[in-house]
Amino acid sequence: MVTVPSFASFASFVADGIRWLRRLQNADGGWPTFCRGWGRLPFDRSSPDLTAHALQALRTAGGAADDSAFRRGLRYLQNAQRENGSWVPLWFGSQHAQGKENPVLGTALVLQALRELNVLHDQAESAAKFLIAAQNGDGGWGGGEGVASSVEETARATGALASCTCGAEARLAAERGAAYLVGRIEDGSWAAPSPIGLYFASLWYSERLYPIIWTVEALGRAARAGINVN
Repeated sequence: MVTVPSFASFASFVADGIRWLRRLQNADGGWPTFCRGWGRLPFDRSSPDLTAHALQALRTAGGAADDSAFRRGLRYLQNAQRENGSWVPLWFGSQHAQGKENPVLGTALVLQALRELNVLHDQAESAAKFLIAAQNGDGGWGGGEGVASSVEETARATGALASCTCGAEARLAAERGAAYLVGRIEDGSWAAPSPIGLYFASLWYSERLYPIIWTVEALGRAARAGINVN
């Protein structure tokens, strides 16, 4: 017989997780992968997308905007945003983008979190403008401006812009992104993964579930926003 933990047990697990997250926060206000440190190694370096996830967890667990850890995380995201509105993730990259970075993916992940948290509106608007400018003529996105489109980046950017109340341009970009994804589903190529994972020592990898899960999520967000995905 399977024993189901009580509500009190779940609450205790959540509290333990939040305490661990708070202890993990770096001095710069951001969150690393799993090891707090000085930011000199990939494992202890703060990352915008990881920080955005941590802030979502704090808010979900009842963290308020006046919470010290929450405020420091927001300041980190403000400081980490580049002048063009982008954020660059730590463990994702693009083999065809400048510097092997993947600002499209990083920006989409942070933008979606900011919209769900309803914070940093100016930064969110700048991020949306970056994504709109980086969209390709086919409606999709690659890892950066001018990089060939892939399902993964397109799904994340489409979902973020569909969730964003950043004006008509953002909605139109999300519609074009959704059409690109539907086209990839129809021709059967949507489940082919791209090597967007970038481990230390320049080890590239792909994940078979990313294009599938992210496409379903993106089209779901687009549909909830009233965007035609048929």
